[in-house]
Amino acid sequence: MKLDVIQFNESFPPLMDGVANVTRNYAHWIKKKYGKAYVVTPEYPGFIDDEIYPVLRYPSLPLALRKPYRLGVGQHNPKLWKKLNSLHVDIVHAQSPFSSGNIALQYAKQKDVPLVATFHSKFYDDFKEATRSDVISWLMTHLVVDFFNYADAVWAVNESTRETLISYGYKGQVDVIPNGADFEVPQNLELLVRKTNQKYDLSEDGLVFLFVGQMIKQKNIPMIIDSLSMIKKAGVKFDMLFVGEGKSKEEFIEQSEKLGLKDDIKFLGKILDRDMLKSIFARADLFIFPSVYDNAPVVTREAAAVGTASLIVKGSNASEGVVHGENGYLCNESAESVAKAIQDIIKNRDALKQAGLKAQTSIFRSWESIVDEEVVPKYLDIIERYKRQ
Repeated sequence: MKLDVIQFNESFPPLMDGVANVTRNYAHWIKKKYGKAYVVTPEYPGFIDDEIYPVLRYPSLPLALRKPYRLGVGQHNPKLWKKLNSLHVDIVHAQSPFSSGNIALQYAKQKDVPLVATFHSKFYDDFKEATRSDVISWLMTHLVVDFFNYADAVWAVNESTRETLISYGYKGQVDVIPNGADFEVPQNLELLVRKTNQKYDLSEDGLVFLFVGQMIKQKNIPMIIDSLSMIKKAGVKFDMLFVGEGKSKEEFIEQSEKLGLKDDIKFLGKILDRDMLKSIFARADLFIFPSVYDNAPVVTREAAAVGTASLIVKGSNASEGVVHGENGYLCNESAESVAKAIQDIIKNRDALKQAGLKAQTSIFRSWESIVDEEVVPKYLDIIERYKRQ
């Protein structure tokens, strides 16, 4: 079976968010097992791609409101289109409805192949945070829905995300294709964990909590910091690790210092070394992720891959598949609830470890299996249906 697929997305390494992770792994496994893969994404100054497939970059500008993201501005770039026109592709996949998505739409029409579009994010929340206007945010959201109306197939990353897109006004069929994780547990994981303890001055058996993601307020990071202040006052000793970059990072550092948490919280920045990141996930006793902004976060699956349970807000899109006390933990969306949940969880660290092991078997799925069992069969069905029509 030969399948040539081109992915379009706004973010890609060195910017690693959940959607970049999806794009990267789709392309990786398609290239490795099925045919040719390409990724089209805005350029990032000074960065050299090192993937097993071609990454086609087009001009971009800094995005002041969403550092370190870039705004693609080269949709009609002759160099990009010359390369695109030389390619053979069977199907086009837009992982974003913005500049790269518009290129994908034009390209699919020009090549006369089907366009798949995946809905990943709560775009209304992003627009509201940027504009502070309900009216403008809904107008922009309707433009996003219009983009999905042009696609030949629309996917969402879980059932809750599908419902979010429908609540925005989309009326077509939406198929659910879950996210995976690219974490293969290294044989020397224990050695890596010991190195992580040394590198970040962590005691061997002390409590370590973890958050990995963009340093933005939509992720409820201020809530995490407030909850940590509460449990410290209650006498809990811990180390909290924040991994990631974002426009609000300095504000979070300032908040931590004001609350007297300077010695308890470490902001590690962006970590691209996958083995190092795996060891940090594995070292953590609990992954704290109270975001109601995220839909099907890859990071909770990465935590599960190494046997670390997550604390997630009950009823959020991210909580789909989590059974409280069995393969993870649930709380309400407040600092008080997060703090109480943490204190209850750490009373029984054996149960916490068991929840992590259960998450490993019930939440984690490898990207290879997702591409083999979900993505490629869907692609082939869409291609066949498109040819018949």
